Amino acid sequence: MATRDDILITALDLARLIAAGPVTLLDVRWQLARPDGREDYLAGHIPDAVYVSLEDELSDHSVQGRGRHPLPSGAALQAAARRWGVRAGVPIVVYDDWNVAGSARAWWILRAAGIEDVRILDGGLAAWTSTGGPLDTGEEPAETGDITVRHQDLYAGAMPTLTADEAAALGPRLADARAPERFRGEVEPVDPVAGHIPGAINLPSTGLLADDGTVRRDIDVPGVDGVYCGSGVTAAVVAAALAATGRDIALFPGSWSQWSGEGRPCQGERSDG
Repeated sequence: MATRDDILITALDLARLIAAGPVTLLDVRWQLARPDGREDYLAGHIPDAVYVSLEDELSDHSVQGRGRHPLPSGAALQAAARRWGVRAGVPIVVYDDWNVAGSARAWWILRAAGIEDVRILDGGLAAWTSTGGPLDTGEEPAETGDITVRHQDLYAGAMPTLTADEAAALGPRLADARAPERFRGEVEPVDPVAGHIPGAINLPSTGLLADDGTVRRDIDVPGVDGVYCGSGVTAAVVAAALAATGRDIALFPGSWSQWSGEGRPCQGERSDG
């Protein structure tokens, strides 16, 4: 059973880890309204961190029918990870600056590929700077890594996943990680159809975070076995937060964007009245 320390690392512990030996640092800054975080990375990042593009390297937009952020292939991820300098036997720490979204996506995908020594910086970049951690600017050169992924199909990799039919079968054991107003179908800023998968409950990913952006320690959501969101990104936050409590839940990677795109039944203010 995983512990919190297996999933998350504090800023102070990260500083100690860096001082003790090599660490691969991945900056995965991404926001729904600002998906390209490279400019923010260039303006200031943890020293030696390499920028990772969620849109271009943690998604494969050539894949059809899998939602807005289809998972990359294992081969594509391996090539990207080697560009980032990921090496066998060297711990990986991922971080971002917005609701754990980018880092949780990276954590989930790397773990799905069979790369196990991956942790999320708890509290993100703000936690690092609040403890006096320095920042560097500009691009960081990375030596080519040697990592080999164990799973080529991340939909059937080392992390539990759900198909659309399997998600539907969970009923109230399926959690929707989006904001309440999107779950209810009152607004939908991204996908063409509003609402949620019938029977699902709402478990906003941001509700699992404390005011300082760290993952809450008092999470207790019994009866949830699967999670989805808009396109599989913030659902990974819920998966990571529950993993930190020792619970593994399955993720529906295509999420609402795949479900609604297939014309499946929708529940909510603008879908079923």
